[in-house]
Amino acid sequence: MSSAVDVPGVPEPLPQVLRTVATQQRLALVGGAVRDLLLHRVHNNPWRGVPDLDLVVEGRASDLVRRLERALPPGALVGAQEHGAFGTVELELAIDGQAVLLDVASARAETYPMPGENPIVQLGALADDLARRDFSINAMALDLASGSLLDPHGGQADLRRRQLRLLHGASLRDDPTRLVRGARYAARLGFQLEAASLQQTGETLASWPWGWRPGDPPGQAPPALGTRLRMELELLLEREPWRPALAALQRWGALALLDRQLQLDRRWRQRLWWAQRFGLPLMVALVAGAADPLALAERLQLPHRQHRLLAQWLELRRRLTEAGSLPADAALWCALLEAPGLSPEAVALALAAGGLRRRPLLRWLLHWRHVRAPLSARQLIAAGWRPGPALGAELRRLRSQRLAGERC
Repeated sequence: MSSAVDVPGVPEPLPQVLRTVATQQRLALVGGAVRDLLLHRVHNNPWRGVPDLDLVVEGRASDLVRRLERALPPGALVGAQEHGAFGTVELELAIDGQAVLLDVASARAETYPMPGENPIVQLGALADDLARRDFSINAMALDLASGSLLDPHGGQADLRRRQLRLLHGASLRDDPTRLVRGARYAARLGFQLEAASLQQTGETLASWPWGWRPGDPPGQAPPALGTRLRMELELLLEREPWRPALAALQRWGALALLDRQLQLDRRWRQRLWWAQRFGLPLMVALVAGAADPLALAERLQLPHRQHRLLAQWLELRRRLTEAGSLPADAALWCALLEAPGLSPEAVALALAAGGLRRRPLLRWLLHWRHVRAPLSARQLIAAGWRPGPALGAELRRLRSQRLAGERC
């Protein structure tokens, strides 16, 4: 399989350079590039392109990078950035006028001290590195020195069956975010979760082996139920066909990782579709279906702007609910929706989330809020008005008169 080392779209002489440095330090191509190469060349799937190449080296990645820099054509290495205790290095190359991104990581082994916590990582062999992956189809590697395919977990067979198989019985106990990655692959590749992995999913979610439970302080959630879960969801919503991906998560029962009410939610498709039309963050629209959206936002550590938008929407919903009889004319609706603490985005989210009177909200968002008084402040001052509160009150009165003719 030596020809498989050459990835479509990767310029020469990079493949030969990689094979050369691989003779001095064991180096392998891993992850999605290997999976997609096999799907393309063996199973005739269209080539999807690879935004970057993931390389794993036995030993220190920084040592490999120094050898690689000496072997590359002059000026080919544009930038290098090292991350983490084990020196994962992001490389930006420019060869024959083409940009190439390489991620070079040291092979490592990992253990999980507690379910859902960040793993304890140490340097390891290539076999150790493949064993810590999520699914068998991502646990294959191409040894760049020999060109041989390494498939210790039966990934090729699962590619033929077009299925996602977890690597071991504690995969989800250790890291439940693997389910979100599985939903991404299911949506992108059309694969199904195989029977034993589906059973593991149900049993793990039913037993809830993580020390934190819904209702506990949000900030105490382990990373796999907090920040790492948010990052995986962001990738799903931003890069994948989100409808089939979220449908897969719900079918597997995995939206319960976010919230049990969200797992039962049947309106998320409409909510996210409207959010997309209004230009709202899809994550906010998803979280809005939770029993306690603000607690979930805090657990996921959503950006402040998204957290604030959820708070404004909940405040708007509270005000409309407590108002009892809703306003009967456009001017009163404007006064309510333009009160301090609200925003047009909050009104848009209220429309996306549903459950409130749609017509006046939509008319305000699209039209009423843009209506202005027939005279400007400058014109009123020219007519003898003095700047101050009285001038503002007169502008509001004139605007209300104009709004009085609007249908509610």
